[in-house]
Amino acid sequence: MSSVATQVGVRFNPPAIVLIYENEATKKMRKRVMPVRNFWKFSDCSKAAERLKNTVRHSAYLQSVSMKQLERLHVILRDRLLGRSLEQSLASLDLDPNEDLNKLSDEELARKKAKMDELFERNRKKKDDPDFMYDIEVEFPVEDCAESCSWDDDDSEKL
Repeated sequence: MSSVATQVGVRFNPPAIVLIYENEATKKMRKRVMPVRNFWKFSDCSKAAERLKNTVRHSAYLQSVSMKQLERLHVILRDRLLGRSLEQSLASLDLDPNEDLNKLSDEELARKKAKMDELFERNRKKKDDPDFMYDIEVEFPVEDCAESCSWDDDDSEKL
């Protein structure tokens, strides 16, 4: 039996992953609710996602769903168990360039770094890309009113 996932979501009460898929043999849309068991607010989301994907009952349906997407859904479930709203949980998955990463917890920092790595790999130019250019030189505009720093004083010349 072959199926293609069209939508994946989360149900909070009771906690479950909801999958809407198309059965390729009959071309019918189906809905499958997969309960998330033994999951607490301190559970490891990647292990829980792996456990769900490798479950015999659900593995055939979750073949077209990436592990990262399942991990994100488990993160949303765990954030709900920690008392965060859905909007807060989704905002923590997005990157804000003005956010101070020093104030984040270790887990949130790891989540942001993983998202940055994914974004970097997506934007990275590889040698096989058609628009790849080797040894690009770029001149940056020099500002007339460059700020001076205290460590950059001419005191070092006296030594």
